[in-house]
Amino acid sequence: MNVYWLEQTLADVPAENQWLSAGESLSLGRMRFARRRNDWRLGRWTAKRALAASLNLPCDPLALANIEIRAAASGAPEVFLFNQTAPVTISLSHRAGTAMCAVALSGPCIGCDLEMIEPRSNAFIADYLTAREQTLVERTLEGERPLLVTLLWSAKESALKALHTGLRLDTNCMDVSFIDGLPPHTEHSRRGPPLGPMPDVGPDEWRPLHVRYSGEQVFCGWWRHAGGMVRTLVATAQIEHLHDPSTFQFA
Repeated sequence: MNVYWLEQTLADVPAENQWLSAGESLSLGRMRFARRRNDWRLGRWTAKRALAASLNLPCDPLALANIEIRAAASGAPEVFLFNQTAPVTISLSHRAGTAMCAVALSGPCIGCDLEMIEPRSNAFIADYLTAREQTLVERTLEGERPLLVTLLWSAKESALKALHTGLRLDTNCMDVSFIDGLPPHTEHSRRGPPLGPMPDVGPDEWRPLHVRYSGEQVFCGWWRHAGGMVRTLVATAQIEHLHDPSTFQFA
């Protein structure tokens, strides 16, 4: 399965709204708070740009208005082209003025998440991470823990989006493991010396991970971190290739 992904910032979003569909313009008009409006516009803009590129559609504002992102009953985003359901799956995430959209052109469900790397409390770790994940955090150098905890949390968020459930599920039913990118012994022992620093990941590098749900279903995924943020992306099928933004030809 091929997956396309794109990030945009608030600075990329046009001031005018000609690129919104009629229904989206109505939705925007019902939003009272500026921050909510800005985040919503950023997410829609990012999704439309990613969809136009991955589907080889025009990306001028009037053409983008023919692409509409609607919320399904589950809250997951659905894509419509000229008022008809489009045969694509998308996932959206935004944080701190940046949005990410992942697009799959085939059936499997996908989920993506974008998170700021920041310290999280011991209570957060105890509430949201599994016992195995907590042991992994304990064995990680203190300065590296914010990155690891953020990564674990983000991977769970991506899987929850792929399931179309959000935080209605207990995150302890999901366990995140890394295929590489962490010292190999981290997955084989519950006790041991502190782990070394997590490797930095370049802007075009992704590393594989798995999220096991309820001990049975396994989501295949990828992760990277750059610019103080973690990105994760998972799917119900093996992701064979991630198309990065440099492959997109925007007009």
